[in-house]
Amino acid sequence: MRIDTNTGKDCQVWRFSNESGEGVMTGYMLFPGVMLLFNDFHMEFFDSAYEPHGNMLAIDHCREGRMEYKAGKDTFSYVTAGDIKLDSRQTHTGRFVFPSGHFHGVTLAFECGRTSTQTKNTAKSGFCGWEGVPTPEDILQKFSVGQYPVVLRGAENLDRIFSQMYQVPEEIRIPYLKAKVIELLLQLQMLKAPEAEDGQLYFHRSQVEKVKAVHNFLMEHMEEAYTQEEMAKRFNIGLTVMKQCHKFIYGETIGEWLTSYRMMRAADMLTDRTDVSVAQVAGTVGYDSASKFAAAFKRSMGQTPTEYRMNRERTHLS
Repeated sequence: MRIDTNTGKDCQVWRFSNESGEGVMTGYMLFPGVMLLFNDFHMEFFDSAYEPHGNMLAIDHCREGRMEYKAGKDTFSYVTAGDIKLDSRQTHTGRFVFPSGHFHGVTLAFECGRTSTQTKNTAKSGFCGWEGVPTPEDILQKFSVGQYPVVLRGAENLDRIFSQMYQVPEEIRIPYLKAKVIELLLQLQMLKAPEAEDGQLYFHRSQVEKVKAVHNFLMEHMEEAYTQEEMAKRFNIGLTVMKQCHKFIYGETIGEWLTSYRMMRAADMLTDRTDVSVAQVAGTVGYDSASKFAAAFKRSMGQTPTEYRMNRERTHLS
């Protein structure tokens, strides 16, 4: 893992790279002990060595993509677009997987203790001294955030606040983001805390590992026609669990993903291997009928394989 840092007038930028791709985090210090980070990862995994110095609250918003996280000692779950993850960062060391190959979002990191003040009678005066605004400690307690994260799904008001943070004119960026932090904390104060199992869908480590093995096997053998029943039997996993887990990890059913993958590989071959016929491409990606392949390719790409190849050749020549 390679990490480069750059410090500007108003922000810090961290650049990461490994064999699976690259990522960028751009951070702004908004209040004492409060940093907002824009996350832009185009990689399959990221190895984190981060350990918090004291208690903290991290609020993560997923704008696009998917991220795997530990939901328990031997269980995993996934944040997807629109999800908000409340996290104490107690389990933030290790490998984070982005099943879709990319992840975009925002992180608000609060150092507990630095963002709240105490009056002489020890009553809380609120976030950064703002009366009535909950502190990070209040949020941790309300949502019972412990060693493992709590994920809020379908919280439209929170999703709206985060969505407004992504494109802000530079001249008002810092004061605007500060206002959004206050609004976010107030909305969290009003939101009903989910029940312990409400929306917390997760899968055991062994199930996740088997479904990833199924996924990789199909990638490596896309020219062969395996049924999902055969895959479940081969990898000793229940068919229903395999289907559910794959959809949750990768955001698509096995059939949807495999068709898309085959079409992308076919498109690459049509572009890069002009000496290979359409029928040969069809066979390579698992179709024994060139006509069925052509129909599937057109549904996916909007063009027949021949049209796609001709258009790519014209673009290359021009």
